[in-house]
Amino acid sequence: MMDVLMKNGKKKMMKSIEELLNLKGKTAVVTGAANGIGKAIVKRLSESGCNLILTDIDRTGLDETIKQLNGTEVRIESHSFDLAQKESIDCFWSEIDARKVDILINNAGVYPFKNFMKLDYAYLEKVMQVNLYSVLWMCQNMIRHRKRRGGVIVNFSSIEAILPFKVDLTQYSVGKMGVIALTRDLAREFSNKGFRINAILPGGIVSNGTKAAAKTVLTQGKVGLISDAFHFIHRIPARRLGQPDEVARVALMLCSDMSTYVHGAMIPVDGGFLSA
Repeated sequence: MMDVLMKNGKKKMMKSIEELLNLKGKTAVVTGAANGIGKAIVKRLSESGCNLILTDIDRTGLDETIKQLNGTEVRIESHSFDLAQKESIDCFWSEIDARKVDILINNAGVYPFKNFMKLDYAYLEKVMQVNLYSVLWMCQNMIRHRKRRGGVIVNFSSIEAILPFKVDLTQYSVGKMGVIALTRDLAREFSNKGFRINAILPGGIVSNGTKAAAKTVLTQGKVGLISDAFHFIHRIPARRLGQPDEVARVALMLCSDMSTYVHGAMIPVDGGFLSA
C-alpha cells in the first residue's frame, strides 16, 4: 500500500480499493427494492457486505429480490408498505432498529404520464406523495434517529428535472426537481453533523418501469411520446440506454468511503444526455 502525509506530519496508510468499498457491518435501507435500479443496488450492497432493510409496495417482487440474495452472509429484512402515506413511513421507522441504519437510499418512485391540461389535484398529489414527500419524510426520520451518529443518504432525482424532454411528464419533472432542492438543502444543513447527502439523476435506464411505460405508449398509439423516445435515444452520446447496474455502481460509490468528500452533489448517470 501507499502512504500519505497527514497535516500533523504523521503518516497514515492509504486505504485499498477493497477497504474503501467495504460496507461490512453497515446497514442500509433501500426503497423500491423489488425491481429495476433498486434491485440492482441491493445486489451491489450485499456484495460489499452491507446488511439490508428492503422496502417496496410490491410484496411479491420484494420476496423475489430476497430469494435471489440467498447464500449471501448479510442480514436481510423486508417491509412492504405504501410510501405515499406518511403514517406508514413513520410506522416503518418505529418498527426497525433505526439507530443502526447507516445508509438510506431513496430510490422508489412512480413514472406517470399525464397530459398537463388534464392534470388534476388528486393525480398531482399522488405523484408528489411518492416522488417527493416520501423522500422528505424518509430523510427526516433518518436524520432524527441518527443525529448523533451521522450517516449516508442517496436520493434519486432524474435528468427530467434538469432538462424536461418527454411530453406529459410535467408532474414528474416538478417532483424530481423538488428532490434536488431537498438534497442540496439537507447537505448544506447537515454535512457538518456527520451526514453525507447526495443525489443520483438517472437518464434512460432499461427497467420494468420504463418497459411498462413504453408498452403503454405503444398500445395507446401516442405519436408525440413515440417521437420523443426516438429523439431521446439519438440525443444520447453513448447511443444506448443504460442498465440498472450502471446506476447501482454509482450508488455504491456514494455509499462507500470512495466519496467521503462528496456532499450535495447531483450525479447524472445518463450516457452523456445532459451534456449533449
